[in-house]
Amino acid sequence: MSRLSIVLFIPFLVFGISCKSKKENSPAAGRPRVQGPVVADAFRVAKSSISENIEVPGSLLPYEETQLRAEVGGRIVALNINEGAVAQKGALLVKLFDKDLQAQLKKLQVQLQIKEKTEERNRELVKINGISQQDYELAALDVENLKADILSTQIAISKTEIRAPYTGKVGLRSVSLGAYIAPTDVITTIRQVDQLKLEFSVPEKYAKELQKGYSVSFRVDGGGQPHKATILATESSVDQNTRTLKIRAVVNERHPELVPGIFAKVNLQLGQNSEALLVPTQAVIPTARDKQVILLRKDSVVFTTVETGIRDSAYIQITAGLKPGDTVITSGLMAIRPNSKVKVKKVSTL
Repeated sequence: MSRLSIVLFIPFLVFGISCKSKKENSPAAGRPRVQGPVVADAFRVAKSSISENIEVPGSLLPYEETQLRAEVGGRIVALNINEGAVAQKGALLVKLFDKDLQAQLKKLQVQLQIKEKTEERNRELVKINGISQQDYELAALDVENLKADILSTQIAISKTEIRAPYTGKVGLRSVSLGAYIAPTDVITTIRQVDQLKLEFSVPEKYAKELQKGYSVSFRVDGGGQPHKATILATESSVDQNTRTLKIRAVVNERHPELVPGIFAKVNLQLGQNSEALLVPTQAVIPTARDKQVILLRKDSVVFTTVETGIRDSAYIQITAGLKPGDTVITSGLMAIRPNSKVKVKKVSTL
């Protein structure tokens, strides 16, 4: 290449770079492209039925359960506990030594016979003024005093007998014949298992919804079918440590898989509302202070603050901020700004 060619080429190169720089810095280069309305899906709000299903742990309990103890200390002279068998109400299970009390009772009964005969003679004598009225009244008081002593001794004898308080299944015994037991010793446990109770706790926000007579469903570990129970009673107050309310229900059926003490999963259907306003969960936009939805107004949108309630995997309840018939945007939310133009592609409803 000759020297003249190089000189001519350099100005053309400088001119080309200068033209390109001017083109990039021109006002037309930085002007944004004109965009059309945002295409999005929408949902029409209508009244629907909703409830919140929760699962809480529970335990099966015998309808009644009693640890049997003696009221007085003594030596066991009779033991009629058949472990695992059903004992009828009033059946004698344990008998303690009471011969000393029986002898005392016999002595008192003999004394009573003597006093009663004395009282009879004095009654006849007072009629003919053979004795004073005071002497007769003292004899009558002696009879009543002995009757009271006999009653006291009979009560003491009854304390040496341990009987079944109700018909129930007897557990394992912890004493043997001939053993000396104290009032603090547990002899055995009797349980009424022909009917069971279900005990569970619920969060405090549901306390007002669960009342006596409410029906609940539950399953047990390894069980093949659900079972029903009816609430019997609730605790009088919420536990301040756990913020839960303890509830007891009566199981409505008998089944081989229902065993006292077994773990149960209680299913509750709470917060029933037949006129709830629902929207898809993706339509709600959480912000730092509140929650919003994008409300469609003709071909533009308005960001509206709402309050929410029960939710599930697909829908969430709107408790304030919407009314039936409103249309909310469910897609393209990140591309929409206040007063944006929106073209609705599809409107769905429940």
